Amino acid sequence: MSHTGSDHTLAQTCTSSVPVGADLFRQVREAKGYSREDLAVTCGLTVDEIEDLELGNNASPAHLRRVAAALGLPSE
Repeated sequence: MSHTGSDHTLAQTCTSSVPVGADLFRQVREAKGYSREDLAVTCGLTVDEIEDLELGNNASPAHLRRVAAALGLPSE
């Protein structure tokens, strides 16, 4: 998967500006104008799974990769 410079810049900006422990996925999702429902459809997860990830309740690597890809973030 290739990433554009702007995707990388967005990820760096979010990482440096969001306090430690904050829900980075929610911040990026909102910055990109996605609702939880939009993101769920885009990455093939349920709204409840998206909410769990945003709250830190589910750290499934597969789910994290799917959401990161849908938001255009690096998967690592």
